[in-house]
Amino acid sequence: MTLVLSILVILCSLFMIVTVLLQSSNAKGLGAIAGEVTANMNKTKAAAVESKLELGTKISAAAFVVLSLILWIIG
Repeated sequence: MTLVLSILVILCSLFMIVTVLLQSSNAKGLGAIAGEVTANMNKTKAAAVESKLELGTKISAAAFVVLSLILWIIG
């Protein structure tokens, strides 16, 4: 049981890291480094992608917290 929960915590954390890194920054100067998402897509599509990334981050963060608390209670 603990092994399965530990693997789920690791997967949630990796998914959260990826979704945070894929989100575009609000700073003006960092767009050249990270790549500008809106340069190749129209504004609506970029906003839809951004909202999906934000939702994925929120869900994975909540799952990470819940699974970590369950592991703490079990252990």
